Amino acid sequence: MLHGRALRYIDEVARQGSIRKAARELNVAASAVNRQVLEVEADIGVPIFERLPRGLKLTAPGELLIAHIRETLRDHDRLQARIHALKGLTHGEVTVATMATLAAGRLAEVVDSYRERHPRVEFKVTVCDRPQLMEMVASGEADIGLGYNLPEDSRMQLSAVFQHRLGAVVAPGHPLTAKPNVRVADCMIYPLVLAAHSLSLRGRIESLAPANAALRPAVETNSTELMKRLVRRPPNVTFLNRVDVDQELRDGDLAFLPLLAAAGRQRLSLVHRSRGALSPAADGFMQAIRAHFGETGA
Repeated sequence: MLHGRALRYIDEVARQGSIRKAARELNVAASAVNRQVLEVEADIGVPIFERLPRGLKLTAPGELLIAHIRETLRDHDRLQARIHALKGLTHGEVTVATMATLAAGRLAEVVDSYRERHPRVEFKVTVCDRPQLMEMVASGEADIGLGYNLPEDSRMQLSAVFQHRLGAVVAPGHPLTAKPNVRVADCMIYPLVLAAHSLSLRGRIESLAPANAALRPAVETNSTELMKRLVRRPPNVTFLNRVDVDQELRDGDLAFLPLLAAAGRQRLSLVHRSRGALSPAADGFMQAIRAHFGETGA
């Protein structure tokens, strides 16, 4: 392969049609440029430029060569960009705004997995409600936002959307586990452990309850961990997304009963600020979220 300097020198001579003009653009001596041209011509055995009174013109072999040179230079630039991006991934800080159910569940798995590959990347994860999440991302306080049922906002760019199944969560052996799926009305005869109104989950469950039926929680909390802990003892019932109880289902500690109807799903959005570019570390983490939730979303 030709030396990189020779490639750039010949490319510039072809663009300028003159060795002296090319030398000025490259900020090198004209003799150095001419030497590279002569060496390449000697190496391939044919002239690549036709010497005319008004400058240099590519010969037919020169046209073939310059196409190869420019493609090689583009490949080199792309390779350099990828290398620099990988360097950026080795260090940096990623700030994430998210919701309580996600922070306590699958998002933690993504952070762990990402840090295993890039241990020098630091994370700041803030658990907040929907309005605060939107404001943190829009203001640049957070690089990435991950939340349920986020409204459209021109200050945000939507990177990915996932649909997650919503269901009743109970202890194994609970009477409800005799059903393959349930309605909110089926659960209302049991003590309910409900998300606080500050969590988007509460509004979603209320919208699926029977008309004019008041949901009366035995316990109301903004702690996902407390919700899961309380329903380990029957006959308590709570409502969460399938992804929120992945580990508990694998361990056999809880059971998940999907809510009937298409309405029993939540829209999970991955967003970032519309203005400005993400750092390599933040962009890499966003790709990790897309891969993880896209491959294993339920």
